[in-house]
Amino acid sequence: MDLRALGIETNFSNLDWCIVIVYLLVIVAVGVYIKRYISNVTDFIVAGRGLKTFLGVATMIGTELGLVTVMYSSQKGFTGGFAAFHIAFASAIVALVVGLTGFIVVPLRRMKVMTIPEYYEKRFGHGVRILGGVILAFSGILNMGMFLKAGSIFVIGITGMTSEYELKIIMSVLLGMVLLYTTLGGMVSVVVLDYIQFVVLSFSLLATSVFAIRYLGWGNIIDTVSQLKGEAGFNPFDAKGFGTSYVIWMFFLGLVNCAIWQTAVIRACSAESVKTVKRLYTFASVGWLIRFLIPYFFGISAFVFIAQNQTLKNVFLPEGSVADSQVTLMAMPVFLSQILPTGLIGIISAGMLAAFMSTHDSYLLCWSSVLTQDVVAPWFKNGLSSKVRLLLTRIFIVAIGIFILVWGLWYDLGQDLWDYMAISGAIYFTGAIALLVFGIYWKRASQVGAYLALICGFGAIIGLKPIQNILCIDVSSEIVGLTVIACAITSMVVGSLIFPDRSRPSGQKE
Repeated sequence: MDLRALGIETNFSNLDWCIVIVYLLVIVAVGVYIKRYISNVTDFIVAGRGLKTFLGVATMIGTELGLVTVMYSSQKGFTGGFAAFHIAFASAIVALVVGLTGFIVVPLRRMKVMTIPEYYEKRFGHGVRILGGVILAFSGILNMGMFLKAGSIFVIGITGMTSEYELKIIMSVLLGMVLLYTTLGGMVSVVVLDYIQFVVLSFSLLATSVFAIRYLGWGNIIDTVSQLKGEAGFNPFDAKGFGTSYVIWMFFLGLVNCAIWQTAVIRACSAESVKTVKRLYTFASVGWLIRFLIPYFFGISAFVFIAQNQTLKNVFLPEGSVADSQVTLMAMPVFLSQILPTGLIGIISAGMLAAFMSTHDSYLLCWSSVLTQDVVAPWFKNGLSSKVRLLLTRIFIVAIGIFILVWGLWYDLGQDLWDYMAISGAIYFTGAIALLVFGIYWKRASQVGAYLALICGFGAIIGLKPIQNILCIDVSSEIVGLTVIACAITSMVVGSLIFPDRSRPSGQKE
């Protein structure tokens, strides 16, 4: 989208470019410097298991509150209004319950595993670990495949850049910077830089919220959403909006975000004690609430701003039709480019792009470590030395980076980014829910049941819009996700009852 062709000029200036460039260079320098503290694979992947409560909370929220989170959340706010807030509350409630009870995450920390597939082997055997590792890595890498596209759309919207060639260069450079410090510093770099990102982005989000309210007026925001979206803009159960099945799906995703998804669980595995794990999730529940609420509000504010600007309204809210998902994804950065003053827009953009890097570093480290620890290493009877594991992990980081660069530029989204993230992640977590919950808390869960549950997870791929277009079907992502979860749980229970294990694996709960 060419904003200049629409007669709209962004407030982003050369001063703002300088702020962004200097900030990002400092971040990378710190990340590279931390390399000196890495001595073995445990330091690299789980920071020596020395993560304390408040640093753990900051790095967990810093990872999950990345630019891609702000982008897909603001898009949901733009398309769903205040009703989208239910996603934030579902996530916070589930995280609080996990923190108070230690559900799933405490048993994993007690076993001192570094990855979830490592638990699979302790509970269900060698083969389940390898299959689970392949599925987790495939789902996770596919899930982060849209991160670069989200980042590129943000840059276009906030800066008014029109050259696709320049944009690709910028995205490649940003990814290269992330690859550099993540490859060298591992989890120690990720934790320290996530903390810095957490502080900067927290300031940026709060400052932007104040500007949005002052610019639009709270009463105006409420009235506009009410007039244009009606009941569906406030009530998530309204059939014209999200609907009951979507709300239920969000509670499952809340569990996944904090207790099933590897990038969050790796923080629990990095914690110094079980007590720290519980505190980590209890405090982080507030962060999970805020990390969704504020970006949703940005999207709602963008909706109100665009609805009152006829030029932008014709593009983002065309009468009688629905704008393409990649267009609505740009609404928030276009809104910010109009209301934030020069200087502040540079600081906030730097925070957003740093958050973009923060999410990439954790995800790159996570999926590369899964491939090393759970897919490659188990094939070697005598194991792999720490030096070889480090080398493999670093090679996988670079390989994954190249893949997401290509995938992000090629894939046609076709649906809200949040729904893409949910359904691509479901390829892994629909089966993982069954393995973790039943494996930890049900003695009779068997290896065959585990295989069947993992295989069921592949059915979630039907929720991707390009796949549905090929199959000539139209099924909502939440219906696909809930159906696959039900199939995975049923497969685990039935498979375990019909084909019980002859002997109980050592990792099973007494």
